[in-house]
Amino acid sequence: MNSDRAAGFKPAISTLARRALLRAGLTGAAALGTTAALGTASASAAPAAGSGHRPGTPAEALRELAAGNHRWRTFCERHPDESPAVRQSLTSGQHPFAVVLGCIDSRVPPELVFDQGLGDLMTVRSAGEVLDEAVLGSVAYGVLELDIPLVLVLGHQSCGAVKAAVAADESGERLPAHIQYIADQIAPNIDHTKDGDARVDSTIDANVRAVRARLAAEPDLAAKVAEGKLAIVGARYELTTQRVHRV
Repeated sequence: MNSDRAAGFKPAISTLARRALLRAGLTGAAALGTTAALGTASASAAPAAGSGHRPGTPAEALRELAAGNHRWRTFCERHPDESPAVRQSLTSGQHPFAVVLGCIDSRVPPELVFDQGLGDLMTVRSAGEVLDEAVLGSVAYGVLELDIPLVLVLGHQSCGAVKAAVAADESGERLPAHIQYIADQIAPNIDHTKDGDARVDSTIDANVRAVRARLAAEPDLAAKVAEGKLAIVGARYELTTQRVHRV
């Protein structure tokens, strides 16, 4: 998969270091190579909207997300599980089939990206997918209390949090208020073997891998993985194509 090269990024300029995380819009995207798809399911493989089916295994959950993303990027969304009957049924409980840990970026809402509806996904969002106790507890709740079989760590192209962390690392300047905490968590994953846009792009993937690895190392989650009841998967959303692929 190919995409356009991002507009020039000048991390030495302190203004960018302070504002990159807060920008609402970013033009362009980092160059990408061919990547593995999230799953092999096509849109036709997904259950019909409102069927009441919930994937019960990690593989089924991945196939459903792959099918939903296929519908999204081909403009064939079904907008499932939004009917009055579904809304009423959810007043007595919920049975989501995946936890999606994603970034706060307004362009990457998991329910839309995967064409899912009410009660389908448990979403946890923090800038750069950064983990803290609240985020860890939220993910653990979904897995341990609701028996969700899949945790997907979803990074994305042109991540402002990663750009800010890279810029701050290169300039040596501190970011304002609590934003520095986000940068500090991402900093160990910065790919210093690359420069410019390539450094940011590679760090996005490295950050996803690091977050996924930390979740997989949590004893309670690791036990579920060992039993085959849970998969923890890293993935990335491309703004230019709307495609989700595994990292």
